[in-house]
Amino acid sequence: MSRARRLMALDLGTARTRSLALGGHAIADRPSVIVGRRSTCDGTDVVRPIRHGMVADPAACRRLVRRVLQDTRLYDHRPVERVLAGVPVAASPSDRRAVRAAVAEIARCEVRLVEEPLAAAVGAGLDVLDSRPRLLLDVGAGIVEAVAIEGGAVVEAVALQLSATTGVGLAAYALEGVVDMTMGLLRSLPAASRPAARERGLVVTGGGAQQELLLRRLRATLRLPVNAALQPQHVTVRGLMRLCLQPALAAAHAPPAR
Repeated sequence: MSRARRLMALDLGTARTRSLALGGHAIADRPSVIVGRRSTCDGTDVVRPIRHGMVADPAACRRLVRRVLQDTRLYDHRPVERVLAGVPVAASPSDRRAVRAAVAEIARCEVRLVEEPLAAAVGAGLDVLDSRPRLLLDVGAGIVEAVAIEGGAVVEAVALQLSATTGVGLAAYALEGVVDMTMGLLRSLPAASRPAARERGLVVTGGGAQQELLLRRLRATLRLPVNAALQPQHVTVRGLMRLCLQPALAAAHAPPAR
């Protein structure tokens, strides 16, 4: 039955957009930019549809989604049956509606949303249904979110929006802000939960997880095990596909109305 279905996982990021279709040979990874010809003069305009992990330009986002679908149609021309798309925990109701509307208009199919740190945890192989808290830090190009996951849900979350990133990772000011934010998340947990959270450590995902300086600062400040996920830039889209194959589980993980 799974071979007859056409399912797609979609991770719309500020800098990169990743997609994975059921049966696909590889994760499609493209810059989150749309280049168009200027109408009034020579040259081109570069539009970034996603800002801070959320839709900033709906029309450009639809064009980006169309190109992503074209990537997957290179090896499978069947219509898409369902798309599972990630959204930040910090996304507002209007942000979530914008993602759903942009994807649904182009894909013309059912669109479900899952909070990206939870999808990243699934993609990293963590047991998100465990009743003990698990800490995860998702470091994207436009937004960084630190969360505590417990019983299949994000129970605590903090976010830091980034105005700019560098090619080698977080700038110094942003790096210290992320470390302080993550320490604040740990302190916000109930006292009875902190020992278990400390023992299980922190998993870092997203492209920023490849910045060794960030990992060292987290270890020194939090004084707990800190490890980057394997291929951290791709764990969110991998987790979305795993959830896409389990509709009931994906529905249970759908972000609440806010």
